[in-house]
Amino acid sequence: MPKFIITGGQPLKGEIKVSGAKNSALKILPAALLTEEPVTIANLPEIEDVRRSIELLTGLGAQVNLISPSSCVIEAKNIKKFELNPELAKKFRASIMFVAPLLARLGEVKFPHPGGCIIGAGERPIDLFLEGFSALGAEIKINGGFYHLKARQLKGAEYFFTTISVTGTEAMIMAAALAKGKTTLKNCAMEPEIATLAEHLNACGAKIKGAGTPTVCVEGVNKLSGGKFTVMPDRIETGTFAILAAAARAPLTITKCLPAQIESLLAIFKKIGIAYQAGSDWLKVLPAKKIKSYNIKTHEYPGFPTDLQAAFTVLMTQASGVSMIHETIYDRRLIYADMLTQMGANIIMCDSHRLVVNGPSRLHGKRLTSPDLRAGIAMIIAALIARGETEIDNAYQIDRGYENICERLNKLGADIKRAD
Repeated sequence: MPKFIITGGQPLKGEIKVSGAKNSALKILPAALLTEEPVTIANLPEIEDVRRSIELLTGLGAQVNLISPSSCVIEAKNIKKFELNPELAKKFRASIMFVAPLLARLGEVKFPHPGGCIIGAGERPIDLFLEGFSALGAEIKINGGFYHLKARQLKGAEYFFTTISVTGTEAMIMAAALAKGKTTLKNCAMEPEIATLAEHLNACGAKIKGAGTPTVCVEGVNKLSGGKFTVMPDRIETGTFAILAAAARAPLTITKCLPAQIESLLAIFKKIGIAYQAGSDWLKVLPAKKIKSYNIKTHEYPGFPTDLQAAFTVLMTQASGVSMIHETIYDRRLIYADMLTQMGANIIMCDSHRLVVNGPSRLHGKRLTSPDLRAGIAMIIAALIARGETEIDNAYQIDRGYENICERLNKLGADIKRAD
């Protein structure tokens, strides 16, 4: 199993550039299936999930011309296949985003339960997707572990998300874009990636209003044209690198980013004694002599991101005092806490959603296994500030979301290598 080997305690400094947003790229790629015309996408992150998405596109019959490792042109003029390759689809959660465009374009789609990070008690559910597609008129059959959806013509409807869902909101927007009539979506997620997806689709001829607010209205159109799209900087990566700088007490400048999109984290930095400077597209985190403890509760955007929760827990192991970490989005997303405890952290698990960190603690290198993407990068941060050597197995989970992480961190002075 591929793993990372990290010798901790190395002084870090310098600049690190943020890659294109994983959570934007993995929606804009399948969105190219909504049109027969070419779609040019730039600033794609060079990560495993993007490569898997491109493989799914070509498997469906789309032509994908790679201009560079981070840009491509997609032409889905002649797609006829409606079944997702099960071996690929089971590897990453975002394969579910191919369902809406295929259903809207071809009127039929067949797929297995999507893979990705196992967060919670087993597979992450897709009930919101199925309920939403059903509301638009899709017939759903489940047989032998496969979902088979059909709709001669999707029809606009009113749908209320009983649970706020980013991917659910994006999927319904894509499905409604080619549906007949008006669709009103309520209690939608408000993440920036949703707004940029809608802006792109509108530039291609869609009629979407309200994206980025709780209520989104979509007037279906007969067809969409091609277009160009540049993937926005990854706000989760921005926050991750900022937390790394704070935990390592390292003067790091983060470039090609949008600090305005991580205001929830930066507001906390002010309260816990971490100084920083920021511009419109850069962020510099300065070393802190003392870090104060702080309680967080994850929340949908613009609240504190669940995807930064594990990294922030690592930071709190270096803070003075007691911190409560409350994960409200997913079940069992705190399973990494045991690994931090093995490294020397003083952590008490209250239940599957809450833990208490008593800091500061001196961390020591251990042999660990990455349980999921975001916990994996948190383990890397912990290893970088720990004494001794740390091995992190299951490197694939981290490769799914972080581009060339070894090379980028080593340029800051880290000692991290990958062993296959």
